[in-house]
Formats: sequence, C-alpha cells, structure tokens
Amino acid sequence: MFHGGIWSKLQNFYKWYVLGLVSVGYILGELGHYLIGTTSKVTAEDLHYGDKSCMLNATHLTLSQLPVVCEKVNSSDMCETLTLNGSRYCEWGYNGLGIDYQVLAGPAFMAVFTVVGVILGVAADRFNRSRILSVCTLIFVIAILLMGTVKEYWHLVLLRMVMAAGESGCNPLATGLLTDLFPEHQRALVLSIFNWGIYGGYGIAFPVGRYIPDINAWGLSWRVCYYGAGIIGLVIAAITFLTLREPARTTIGEEGAGNAKGGDSALESGKKMPQVTIWHVIAQPRIILLCLAASIRHCGGMTFAYNADLYYRDYFPDVDLGWWLFAVTVGIGSIGVVVGGVVSDKFVSKMGVRSRVLVLALSQLIATLPAFGSVVFGPLWAMITLAISYFFAEMWFGIVFAILVEIVPLSVRSTTVGVFLFVMNNVGGNLPILVDPVSKAIGYREAIMIFYAGFYGISSIMFFLTMFLMDGPVEKSEATDDKPSGLDNRAFSHDELRNGRTNENIRL
Repeated sequence: MFHGGIWSKLQNFYKWYVLGLVSVGYILGELGHYLIGTTSKVTAEDLHYGDKSCMLNATHLTLSQLPVVCEKVNSSDMCETLTLNGSRYCEWGYNGLGIDYQVLAGPAFMAVFTVVGVILGVAADRFNRSRILSVCTLIFVIAILLMGTVKEYWHLVLLRMVMAAGESGCNPLATGLLTDLFPEHQRALVLSIFNWGIYGGYGIAFPVGRYIPDINAWGLSWRVCYYGAGIIGLVIAAITFLTLREPARTTIGEEGAGNAKGGDSALESGKKMPQVTIWHVIAQPRIILLCLAASIRHCGGMTFAYNADLYYRDYFPDVDLGWWLFAVTVGIGSIGVVVGGVVSDKFVSKMGVRSRVLVLALSQLIATLPAFGSVVFGPLWAMITLAISYFFAEMWFGIVFAILVEIVPLSVRSTTVGVFLFVMNNVGGNLPILVDPVSKAIGYREAIMIFYAGFYGISSIMFFLTMFLMDGPVEKSEATDDKPSGLDNRAFSHDELRNGRTNENIRL
C-alpha cells in the first residue's frame, strides 16, 4: 500500500517532468532557429552575404549629435567621408539584411520543416513517439553545433535545413504525448507552456546573439552561440532518450464524448477506433478556416521574430534594446501564454471549444493596436506598447493546438497536427520574405507594419469567423459524469460511422 502511494505520486509528477523536458528541448530548438536573426550582422560580415549599407560605428554618439544620419547615406564613398570633430563615425559593410538573409531565415528552414513535419506526424500515429522525438532532438542539436563551424553561406543554409528536419518533429510528437498525459481541464495551459518554447528560445536569442559575439571568447565571436546551444542540446537529447516513455494513447475532446455516448469501453480506451481518413478531417470548413487564420497570425509573428533585432538596430542604433526585448518576449510573453491557457481552460466546459476560439479572436484584436505602436513610436514607448501587445498576442499558439486536438479523432491526431503545421508554416513562415521587396518599395518600417501588426488584425477577424463553425458545450450524460469527456463530436461518433452516416452529421 505504501509502495502504491509513492508510485502514484511519482506517476503524477512524471507528466510534469515530461512537460518540462520537451519544453526545454523545444526552447533549444527555437534558440537555434532564431539565432540567425540576432547574429545576422556579425555572421554576414564573416561569411559575406546579404546587403551592404552605411552604419553607425561609434556607440558613444546619439542620433541627435550626428550632422548626417549614417543610415540615410546610400553610397560607400560618401559614407566613409562623414566625420564629427575630425573622426569618422560611420562604416560601410554588411548589415545582415537583404534577400540572402530572408531566404536563410525563412524558406531555407520552412521548406524542409513543413515537409518533414507532415511525414513525422504520420509516423507518430503509427510508431513510438518518444523514440522518434529523441532522434529528432539529436538531429537538430547536432545541426546547431555544426553551424558554429561553417565557412560559407551555403554551409549555413544546408545546416539550417538539417536543423529544420529535426525540429519539425518536436511539435506534432510532443503535442500527442502531452495530450495523452494531461486531462482536458489542463490541456490548453499545458500546450501553451510547451509552445511558449518558441518565444522562450526566441527571447533568449536576443541577449545571446547580441552580447556573446561581442565577448569574442576564444576568438570565436558568433560561433560560440551555436557551440553552447549545441552542447546543452546533446545533454537534453540524451536525457530524452533515457527517460521519456510512450504513454497510452487516449481519445479526447469531441471524439471522447462520441465514444462515451456509444458506450463502447474498448473504443474509449482508444484501441478500436474506426478508421477516419486525414482528408475527411482536414476538408472540414472549420479546420480550413482555423488553419488559414493561424497562418496569417503566424506570418505576423515570424515577421517580427526575423526582423525585430535588425529593425531596432537600424532605427535606434544609439540605443541598446537587447535586454528590453528579452524581458518583453520571455517575461511578458510567458505571462500571456499562461493567462491565455488558464482563461481558455476555465470557459471550455461552459461554452465548449467555441470559447477557446473566442479567446483567440479577442486576444489578437487587443494586441493589434499596440503592435502598430511598437513600430511607430520611439524606443521607450515602442517597448511599452510591445509589452502590451505581447501579453495578448502570445496567448494564441497553445490555444490553437488545444482546439485542433479536441476536434480531430485519435487515429489521425498527429498527422493532422503535421498537416496543419505544414500549411501554417508554409504560408506564415514564407510570407515574411516579401518584407525585403516591399521595404525597398515603401520603406522598412512600413513593410514591418503591414506584415507584423496588420496581419495580427486580419487574423483576429478570421478567428472570430471560425468561432461560428465550432460546436458549443456538451450535455453530460451519466456515462461521462465521472470522467471529463470533452466536447461532443458528432462528426466522429462510433455509432454514426458504423451506420455510414458520418458526412450528414458533420457540423459545418
């Protein structure tokens, strides 16, 4: 009896341990993903890629003291003649921007990330997810480590593609594991914490990418960032392989409610679910609109992620905002993630999955105006409005996947997440490449406003429309009184599938 009590407590602790472990792995993967944005200037100077421009090289001067602002000069000859009190204060060199950078940051990564993500999503529905996740973690941390050794631009492109292949498995695999470990009333919070890894890795990239290259430890400059992340990642990969085990697969959400009504205990265990094709699932209007809305929102986030450090360096070269950006993205963003998950989980039992979509729409709408302010205002108010925007904006990611896993059947859950990520990352991850041509046409600031803050606003409208395609709360029966069964899935009810009437009952 004593042994049973101890074992029960350890089992309850284990699921939180898994959440922490996969979250740390995801943070490291996203750190490797976003380091290129914060190290791009020194990396470009070393590997010689991207655009050249006139830049301030005197950190003790402010913009108000300069007779001519360096960034407004488009000629190398004129740039080198600018002086103040007999000293040159500008330099002509690689600025880390340009189409080479946008390709490196976006398409080179996303092209592999999206395709392999779908393949791994399919594999996750058929094979041991914990072992696949361990291999994926090992692949992307080795790629991060090797990035510190590159000598040519194309080396960096190739290794980012390898890293993308490994990291692409993190979300669909970990989402499936966590969904099976945690009950419905904790699901949005748990997935929000896990998906905060994106913003945790991105936020940590600011101080790591800004300050560590300046230390120039062992003469390695920016390469130390990748070596450090890679070595820590190897430890996490080993721990993942040794301690992560496969949980029992369970039906949840709408599918779980359908099974409970059918009264089939074997189906409720998730072992005898009728086969539903992935095409049947993703063809639903609610899935399509949710995916498109998420893609637009993802574009806004990726635009800011790939350009924030370079943007603030360009417009405020005399102000160091590295730690401010870290505090906002990691501190304020993490609070927003938790609040969004808690609010979503609190109302889901009363309003159904529709409440999660409502939280999405309202949070992105509130975040839109401050997002414009973070681009328009000077340094102080830019950081204040960015903090407000980030608090609401970062509620979205975990809630989206809590919605998704609750409206699709167990048999294709990981595959659906993989396909969803494929579309979302192809659209949202590649659209930011348009920032470069648009910025050359109307200005860098204006391009960021369109693809960052503007897309926040568009996504909020699309999430609001998606809400009307979702089901409301479930009326609990006696069979479900003792166990939260989630939401009513008339689309995938066992009895209806057995009678061949599924398509007639899909709620559009």
